[in-house]
Amino acid sequence: MEREAVIGIEIHVQLRTVSKMFCACATDIADAPPNSRTCPICLGLPGTLPVINREAVRHVLATGLALGASIPPVTRWDRKNYFYPDLPKGYQISQFDLPLASGGALSVDTSAGPVTVAIRRAHLEEDTARLVHQVGADGRRLSLIDFNRSGMPLMEVVTEPVIPTAEAARRYAEGLRLLLLTIGASDAALENGQMRVEANVSLRPAGATSFGTRVEVKNMNSFRSVERAIDHEIRRQGAALDAGEVVVQETRGWDDGRGATYVMRIKEDSDDYRYFPEPDLPPLRTDEAWLETIRAGLPELPAARRERYRASLGLSSYDAAVLVADAGATDLFEATLAADPGLPAKRVANWVAGEYLRLGAREAAVVRPAELAAQVRAVEAGQLSTTNAKEVFARHAATGQAVALIVDASGMRRISDETALREAVAGVIDENPAAAADVRAGKGQAARFLVGQVMKRTRGQADAALVQRLVKDALSPPEDG
Repeated sequence: MEREAVIGIEIHVQLRTVSKMFCACATDIADAPPNSRTCPICLGLPGTLPVINREAVRHVLATGLALGASIPPVTRWDRKNYFYPDLPKGYQISQFDLPLASGGALSVDTSAGPVTVAIRRAHLEEDTARLVHQVGADGRRLSLIDFNRSGMPLMEVVTEPVIPTAEAARRYAEGLRLLLLTIGASDAALENGQMRVEANVSLRPAGATSFGTRVEVKNMNSFRSVERAIDHEIRRQGAALDAGEVVVQETRGWDDGRGATYVMRIKEDSDDYRYFPEPDLPPLRTDEAWLETIRAGLPELPAARRERYRASLGLSSYDAAVLVADAGATDLFEATLAADPGLPAKRVANWVAGEYLRLGAREAAVVRPAELAAQVRAVEAGQLSTTNAKEVFARHAATGQAVALIVDASGMRRISDETALREAVAGVIDENPAAAADVRAGKGQAARFLVGQVMKRTRGQADAALVQRLVKDALSPPEDG
């Protein structure tokens, strides 16, 4: 039977705030000692009352606006009840039926073409504590709890079950991360747990409208893992159905080393959490003037920037996507064009997407837009060969030294003086008589060899096109007069 996959993605994102969701504890927990960023509120002690973090609310509203979502005039908080050691209160303050943002969409490019992913909701909640599993001094396994993460502001963005492939799921996750970085809502580092991707995967007969039994997949800590895990789960469910087995609604973890999912627990439904309105927090009313201020403060979004690069600057879809996908590359590209508006955008894009993105983070931070503009201008004017320009770029990135100083100190300016180049060509021909004879016999490969020798003799500074002409002139038979 031909089947199709139905995929929905839930992404939890730690928001960029100074304090936690409902208390004043600091959010700089990355290198903090365990349980050092805590207070009675985020420890869930009796008698404490939460206070809403305005900045966290603003980030979710900004995300909703960037996704084209609807913002309700009134929303509320709910208690999601379940017992687990990392949840000290026995419940999580979240949102259930009245989220801060509903609807919207995000379009992504895949190898099969563009895919528009419909968004169901984006809501705000508090994070749980972190369980640390290790082996004690006596050799027994034990679990410890670090409450530093407890109460961190967390946004959950949930798609509709409309994603058709594992690749599209990965591109959606990458696209949402880029959008969040662009609007400043989150640092969204998967490796630090600031962005956690979970997938709901099911199969159904091709063309059917009803859904199959969904399986939730967790523990995917890279975009590559997202694609691999979902692809594996699609194949696993397909094999089970082909064998006449029943797919069980469950939560499975992803083992990146084995390249397989494993059973974690039977999947709960929303009824199991016994949601009810949070009695310690009032309903939240969204001020329309504040919403307009947030909307006006949104920067140019990735999709709009890619389209501008294509339509206004003439870049290819590939070049536009590469530049927009990296914030540093985007900033350098924009600033370089601003430093010298007459530069061809395609030439600048080539240097940024090529040489700049090959650099390490430390070296890349040294590259100054005005210097890159000067270098591209020198290449365009024929004053610097592309080969030498790459060396100049690397030296500038490593030292911060001005491009003009590097070129002058190393003597890399392009040689376009015909008299000097004729001497170099004559010397190379004298040293390689066999190759010269081959050129006279019409062998093009020998001509390329001689040009290469001239370029080597001039340390890559010679004008290659001029050298080719001079070699041809020197070895062409004299015209009958």
